[in-house]
Amino acid sequence: MTPPYAPRRHATPTTLPLRGVHQRVWQWGDASLATPERPPLVLVHGWMDVAASYQFVVDALALAEGFARWVIAPDWRGFGHSTPPAGTDSYWFPDYLADLDALLDALAPAERHPQIDLAGHSMGGNVVMSYAGVRPARIRRLINLEGFGLPATQPQQAPRRLQQWLDELKTPQALRDYASVDEVAERLKKNNPLLPSDKAAWLAPHWSEPRADGRWHILGDPAHKRVNPVLYRVDEVLETWKCISAPLLWVEGDRTDVAKWWGHRYPRSEFDARLAVVPTPVTKALLSPAGHMLHHDQPEALAAELAAFLR
Repeated sequence: MTPPYAPRRHATPTTLPLRGVHQRVWQWGDASLATPERPPLVLVHGWMDVAASYQFVVDALALAEGFARWVIAPDWRGFGHSTPPAGTDSYWFPDYLADLDALLDALAPAERHPQIDLAGHSMGGNVVMSYAGVRPARIRRLINLEGFGLPATQPQQAPRRLQQWLDELKTPQALRDYASVDEVAERLKKNNPLLPSDKAAWLAPHWSEPRADGRWHILGDPAHKRVNPVLYRVDEVLETWKCISAPLLWVEGDRTDVAKWWGHRYPRSEFDARLAVVPTPVTKALLSPAGHMLHHDQPEALAAELAAFLR
């Protein structure tokens, strides 16, 4: 087995009681590193991921900038070591905005840190875009890492969607488990062929844990696998994007093919039209070679883009 990646900056994981959830938060550094020109940098992960996923970028950013920032990265509710609320059988997008709001109030309240720099990957990219439109005064710089959003829906889809959700509630959801942490690392590499072996070896014990049955289990609530009964209302989403006041950095990988995910239901041209509603300057960066997990594939290249944008 390849020796695991050796972090340069070491995080301090803490657990905060927020909105009925014991939320695990990773922090690299602390408030003493923050200044108005260098505010807290908050990184939020995507679906079926964890806060530890940002370790490689945090390390690379410190090298690229020549100094260490205060970086904050939470595990979303029901992911990583953040607990799901008791009795949870579904997850609601507005809760992610409220969890982020509560996290900032707890760690970086506006009276001490009027603005933050905010980045999100994939699902997290969708969260930060809407949050930046709802709380525009709080955001100094905004970064979206392949947070494309979802295909638009129509009201007539509601009956079938609700029926599917009700049917899925009758069946317990499950995530695959693994015989060893090495198997988890191999799963990560299978999902992302660009992921180096040392990074896979480091991520595996942060993405999963051993349990009493002797198996390694993914750190995610299986309920995340259920279909969401609430349709994705793109018109409402874009209204929040129109209220963004911070400059935006959009980053994607050259190997990401949106058509493979959604086909004709969500062509790339439609996303470009959505992004065009953002009223502030949008800087675009393309990383190569990189896929959807670009913060794993090209952490140094991503850090260089972040360092230039965050000045």
